[in-house]
Amino acid sequence: MNGKFQIFNGSNKQYYFRLKASNGETIGHSEGYIAKQSAENGIASVRANSQSDSRYTIFQGSDKQYYFNLKAANGEIILSSEGYVTKQGAENGKEAVKKYAPTADVEDLTSAAT
Repeated sequence: MNGKFQIFNGSNKQYYFRLKASNGETIGHSEGYIAKQSAENGIASVRANSQSDSRYTIFQGSDKQYYFNLKAANGEIILSSEGYVTKQGAENGKEAVKKYAPTADVEDLTSAAT
């Protein structure tokens, strides 16, 4: 099974996307977008930038968990990870993005949102 992107509405009526691994675990999520097309463009940017190691930043948050961000060529963060207990966990998450993002299906959950 492949990973998948899901587009959904947040409680603030903005559009978001998340990337899920084949096991259903969320690997990362986007910022909020006003228009669904912008979220779709964000997915395309994740696909385009996911294979370049130089686009990733791994860091430790104030909660002592490790995270990564994937940035576009312009430096904007296009995907932020979930928290990981170890730096290796964040590295594994980054590798999962590289594995799943290029071919992940897109599931639009916005029509089901209330």
